[in-house]
Amino acid sequence: MTDPALGKWLHDLVADLLPPMRSITGDGVRATLRTVARALGETDGAPGSELTVHEVPSGTPVLDWTVPREWNVASARLVGPDGKTVVDAATNPLHLLGYSTPMRARVSLAELRPHLFSMPDRPDWVPYRTSYYNENWGFCLTDRQLSTLPDGKYEVEIDTTFTEGSLTYGEIVLPGETDDEFLITTHTCHPAMANDNCSGIAAATLLARDLAAVPRRHTFRLLFIPGTIGSITWLARNRESVGRIRHGLVLTGLGDGSDPTYKRSRRGDAAVDRAAAVALAQSDRPYRIVDFSPYGYDERQFCSPGFDLPVGRFGRGQHGEYPQYHTSADDLDFVTPGSLADSYTLLRRIIAICEQDRTWRNTAPYGEPQLGRRGLYRAIGATMNRQAVEMALLWVLNLADGTRSLLDIAERSGLPFDTIAEAAQALAGVELLAEVPGEAFGKIEVGGV
Repeated sequence: MTDPALGKWLHDLVADLLPPMRSITGDGVRATLRTVARALGETDGAPGSELTVHEVPSGTPVLDWTVPREWNVASARLVGPDGKTVVDAATNPLHLLGYSTPMRARVSLAELRPHLFSMPDRPDWVPYRTSYYNENWGFCLTDRQLSTLPDGKYEVEIDTTFTEGSLTYGEIVLPGETDDEFLITTHTCHPAMANDNCSGIAAATLLARDLAAVPRRHTFRLLFIPGTIGSITWLARNRESVGRIRHGLVLTGLGDGSDPTYKRSRRGDAAVDRAAAVALAQSDRPYRIVDFSPYGYDERQFCSPGFDLPVGRFGRGQHGEYPQYHTSADDLDFVTPGSLADSYTLLRRIIAICEQDRTWRNTAPYGEPQLGRRGLYRAIGATMNRQAVEMALLWVLNLADGTRSLLDIAERSGLPFDTIAEAAQALAGVELLAEVPGEAFGKIEVGGV
């Protein structure tokens, strides 16, 4: 797709993903995954991707946590003394405190106030608030509306259920030439907010479609999971196989107008960290790279010390950085097709570098092999000037000693990664390079597993 078509496709899917009453469990997550499945089916003849939906029973021990009871909402509204509806979750899921306990009561304004949440500094926005692990009930509304509530009796009507149900998450596995895995994750628990995180769900969905249609070196595993408890649950269920993960990206906040931002893995120098740095540096536009911290999204679970997986986070504005974060102002107008398309293009670029990165060994390391008679300049010269061709060939031949990857060579030489990768392919084509299997990223050690 062209950038305008790409941006429109993603923005339209963000719009489709907004309505469900999502939380860490429940039918809202299932409805979201059904939307993802429908989008995956619109492949226009390209190979499809099968979304597997997992249900993990409530009460299941997962690492140091337990899968919570399933929460569902039939209806939730607050009715004022005049009989008119003050707020209704049917019009905006953010109006209901997430994981509210059921409540039917007639209360005074004074009794009600501790259960009302607003933003005095943003009087026209509705905040997003939850009470996952502390039983409570409540409503969220604009501060302007809160300030005008009259005294009197209010009807609280919260029809929610807690059941011994399950935690739901989606998974797509696209087998590649190797069992080495590239993990892509995005959180599915935030309701009615476009950037955080309908944008991540939309990008992961399109990525699954696009990757399913092309040859893949890595096996790609895409997870659509509720935040924190979802990644903890997946890790608990897959402890024996996480050692296959060679790269990972957590996707969130891809549609706002901030500069693209990459957060490094806990390791700081994993191949995916370096690939992201190369992709962003060569994009010829402003960007940010930030160091790992144990706060944020699900990267902190994948990068917990016992696992220490090579998983970074890619997006734009980070949590809490923009005023619209976790508010009703995170809407369809806040995310733009242009930002969505730009983020997706950069995401594909990071993945492409990881897919191309290899470790090679020079098969003629004694002296410099004669290159002209092998036609190498003609083989790759059409896309570069002769000096760039020669320098790339010489750098690859000199550093391809079986211990350095193409990323290593690109960083050392200062040449663009694509130039180095194309030179390596040309040299391999005349048998001056031999690939070193499984050595591009080093041995992955997973502690405590």
